Amino acid sequence: MAARNLFNPITIILVLVAAAAAYFFGFADPNAGKEERPQNAVPVRVQTAQISEFRDVIEALGTAQANESIVVTAQAQDIVMAVHFDDGDVAEAGDVLVELDSREENAVVQELKFRLAEANRQYQRLVDLRRQNAASQQQLEAQDVLVKEIIAELEVAETRLAQKRIVAPFDGRLGIRHVSVGSLVSPGEQITTLDDVTPMKLDFNVPELFFASLRVGQTVAARSGAYPGEEFLGEIRSIDSRVDPLTRSILVRATLPNDDNKLRPGMLLRVNLLRSVDEAMILPEKAIVPINDRTYVYVIDENNIAHQTLVTLGRRKPGIVEVIDGIQPGDKIVTEGMVRLRDGVAVTVREG
Repeated sequence: MAARNLFNPITIILVLVAAAAAYFFGFADPNAGKEERPQNAVPVRVQTAQISEFRDVIEALGTAQANESIVVTAQAQDIVMAVHFDDGDVAEAGDVLVELDSREENAVVQELKFRLAEANRQYQRLVDLRRQNAASQQQLEAQDVLVKEIIAELEVAETRLAQKRIVAPFDGRLGIRHVSVGSLVSPGEQITTLDDVTPMKLDFNVPELFFASLRVGQTVAARSGAYPGEEFLGEIRSIDSRVDPLTRSILVRATLPNDDNKLRPGMLLRVNLLRSVDEAMILPEKAIVPINDRTYVYVIDENNIAHQTLVTLGRRKPGIVEVIDGIQPGDKIVTEGMVRLRDGVAVTVREG
């Protein structure tokens, strides 16, 4: 009975477990069953770090302005008798653009000229009589006053007559015509516009942070969406005397040659203002790996092993960044494939 209890199922299971444990912990090779799994090299693209030119450029948006610009208006209310220009014509200084009804003013001027001629004759006659003591000094002086009064009246009349002829005050290009023969115009009513567009003015705002970098005569480059790929070069003409307290920026005015008349007043231009040209270590922004508050790059050694390297960055431009410290010229820097990279990982370098 005792022997039967000794070999019950529970006892048999315990013996088998003990035997298995003794085998694995006492006799089995601890390294048996383990196979080395070589890690596959990570494919990456690299770029060699080198010193190159870094152009520090201030970017801004500017508005093109005419060198001289006016809205042509009438000074008097009257009927338009003649129009001597068409839309978009080029005018020279002194060209008559519009004539208003001036018959009344012409008549007044003619009348005063006749009166002045007669008054001058009377004055000359009194001068001769005075020499002969046949006329008094008082009569001579009274006639002299009359001549001067008529001259003054004639100047007023000629000024009113001149207001009936609207002329171009400077050379430029005319805009759209807003009047026709027979139109009744009033003082201040727009007739057309006149713009001198050679050269053009370019007004743009620069943050006060860059104020020390601005100077008169500095070169600016402007681009317009109307002419993709074309650059308009000019120079700073003046810098405003005040900084805007709201935007903390300063107004800068440049001039751009416009002999081909491609630029028009009111156009939006992208302005690049060269601040400085330095020699610096430049890398693509995509090569930078930010971790917490630090920045790293992966440097590939001669054995194609990636090393995570701490770098100090400087100035930035779209797509590129300046590296101040951490790498040397000639280092191979990973630019693509960083997702699977870790420090010490083997890589396969792909060109391009």
